[in-house]
Amino acid sequence: MEKFDIHILGCGSALPTTRHFPTSQIVNVRDKLFMIDCGEGAQLQFRKSRLKFSRLNHVFISHLHGDHCYGLLGLISTLNLLGRTAELHIHSPKGLEELLTPMLDFFNRQMSYKVLFHVFETKEPVLIYEDRSLTVTTIPLRHRMPCCGFLFAEKPRPNHIIRDMVDFYQVPVYELNRIKNGEDYVTPAGETIPNHLLTHPADPPRRYAYCSDTICLPSIVGQIQGVDLLFHEATFAEEDAPRAGETFHTTAAQAAGIAKAAGVKRLLIGHFSARYEEETVLLQEASTIFPDTLLAKETLCVSV
Repeated sequence: MEKFDIHILGCGSALPTTRHFPTSQIVNVRDKLFMIDCGEGAQLQFRKSRLKFSRLNHVFISHLHGDHCYGLLGLISTLNLLGRTAELHIHSPKGLEELLTPMLDFFNRQMSYKVLFHVFETKEPVLIYEDRSLTVTTIPLRHRMPCCGFLFAEKPRPNHIIRDMVDFYQVPVYELNRIKNGEDYVTPAGETIPNHLLTHPADPPRRYAYCSDTICLPSIVGQIQGVDLLFHEATFAEEDAPRAGETFHTTAAQAAGIAKAAGVKRLLIGHFSARYEEETVLLQEASTIFPDTLLAKETLCVSV
């Protein structure tokens, strides 16, 4: 299967700890790198994960709390020092360009590349990126400020040609694209060769959903139904559920309940509160409800 990996650069929340970096991830789809959120130290973790800056062209910021975007200025500056020439696209709710532009003008007066800002609304799902193999759609969340998650979805791929059968029936090259897309082949003699004899199905398209930060929000279940991997914030344990509600965050058990209701294949939890010296309590609470739960940690790579 083609590469579709999630690299955890940071999985902590707002207060710094010696255990975790603030939130940031890299989605690697066929060696195209997409960054989700960019907390402090994200570029250092990028290096530790042995990823290539040159393959990063799009950054998606869920919301404008510092633990999700304070690392952007450093990242942009580093790319400038490296002599980057390709455009960098930053997708976010309204306000980020106004915040960053004065700092970029001061610290990076001679930019070797363009930074392009793309604003998205946060109340309804919006398609914000598309290429030949992938779409990225926002997932409206509910936090203390406008916030969205992101759904990365592979596009369905054409069937794979069975070379021996195509050669056997002497199928002309100009017919192959049509056959890949499910059509039968009609020979010059008028015989119909069923498509299933000439092709086998491509791997089913995969989907990854990222949901952080948000209060427990059952309304997202429909949009993330059946995804291959769900990252959901699990800032608090159940004993701190009142605090989760006050701060518009989710408990590990609530995240697991969302995963179960959506019928996802795997759950990855993160965005841990600094109050927990050991996150196994969060893993245990989530796993009781949704057994196939993973605990995020820095430099972890999960294949979708």
